[in-house]
Amino acid sequence: MPEQSEREFSLKYKHQLIKQIDAVLPQTQCRQCGYSGCEPYASAIVEGRADINQCPPGDSIVIEKIAALLGIQPKPLNTEHGYPKPRSVAVIDENLCIGCTFCIRSCPVDAIVGAAKQMHTVISRECTGCELCLDPCPVDCIQMIPDISQADSDKTQQNEYDNKADKARRRYQFRLQRLSQDKKQTPEIVDGMKPAAPNNSVETLKIRKRIIVQAALERAASIRSQDMDGNLKSRSTAS
Repeated sequence: MPEQSEREFSLKYKHQLIKQIDAVLPQTQCRQCGYSGCEPYASAIVEGRADINQCPPGDSIVIEKIAALLGIQPKPLNTEHGYPKPRSVAVIDENLCIGCTFCIRSCPVDAIVGAAKQMHTVISRECTGCELCLDPCPVDCIQMIPDISQADSDKTQQNEYDNKADKARRRYQFRLQRLSQDKKQTPEIVDGMKPAAPNNSVETLKIRKRIIVQAALERAASIRSQDMDGNLKSRSTAS
C-alpha cells in the first residue's frame, strides 16, 4: 500500500511538472525539438528522453525557465535543432493557391481555412509561425512575413505572447481531439499530425506533378470561361 501511494504521488508530481514545463514553452508546435508538439517535448524532458535546450523559438528565456523548474543549471541552445528567429506568420498567395489542402492538414493549430480546389487563407492571429505548411505546398505559394501585431513595450509584448501561447495550446489540443474523433469515425483517415506531403518520395513527386497539372488546366479553363463571359457582356452592351 505505501508503495502504491508513493507511485501515485510520483505520477502526480510528474504530471504537474510536465504541465509546468509545457506552460513556459512557446506553443509554436514547430517540432524543431524533435517531438510532435510542445507538450510531448515537455513529457520527454521530464522522462529524461530530451534535453532542456532543444527549443529554438524559446531560446535562452525558455531554457532558463525550464532549468529553474528542474532545479538545474541552464545551458546554451542546441543549434542542431535550429536557430531563434523573429516571430513571423504565414501568408498564402491566393493567386497561386491550387486548393490542394496539404497546408491545412499540416497546420498544428488549424490556423488555415479552405476546402479542396478552393483558395486557402491563413488566420494570422492564430498562426504560430511554425513553418510546417511551407514544405507540403506543391506550388510554393506560402511565405513567412514578420508578425507586425507585436506590441511596442516589453511588458505588453510579453502579455500578448503569453495570451497567444495559451490560445495556441488550446487550439493544438482541440485539433488532437478532433483528429482522434475523426479516426474513430473513419479508421482509414490519414493522420493529420504526420506531414501531409513529404517531399522525398517518388510517389509524392508524382502526386505533386499531377496536382499542379490539374490545377493549371482548371485555372486555364476558369480564365477562358471568364473571358467568354466578358466578351458576351461586351457584345451585349455594344448592341
